[in-house]
Amino acid sequence: MSSTSQPSLRLDAEQLYDVLLKGVRKLLDQDTALVGVWSGGAWLAERLSKDLGRSEPHGTISSALHRDDFSRRGMAVSRDATQLPFEIEGRHILLIDDVLYTGRTTRAVVNELFDFGRPASVTLVVLVDRGGRELPIEPAFSAARITLPAEERVSLGRDDATGQFTFQFERV
Repeated sequence: MSSTSQPSLRLDAEQLYDVLLKGVRKLLDQDTALVGVWSGGAWLAERLSKDLGRSEPHGTISSALHRDDFSRRGMAVSRDATQLPFEIEGRHILLIDDVLYTGRTTRAVVNELFDFGRPASVTLVVLVDRGGRELPIEPAFSAARITLPAEERVSLGRDDATGQFTFQFERV
């Protein structure tokens, strides 16, 4: 059972988004496809695509089919299905996520990505890197690096009316 807690850290999601936008600009070229990890990463990819004036739609990728924690989480069928409106084979992929923690979600989405073809490269960018890696996965760019206790979670929230980002903290 989880309950909402007061954040032990104050983060301004909009300010960090601006940092992420600048970092992504430096990593992006015309042949790079944006792919956001469901759900926070997908929101970021959607907004980045718009703010960068990209004509190609961004993709959304789900970790559901390749997770290694089915026994704890189960496999829920939901609207977070992978949608990649472009060819993966030979493309440079900029994989975007909101929060990087253990690296297990990133591993799962890379496995999912390879189900659609073999990209030329996959570069990971994240809004927040909270450390605590269990796998050898590192982002090429993160807008912030923080440390949280293992029992505390942080995720990106989005106001549907305004599109503004916020952070949500939770104790588990």
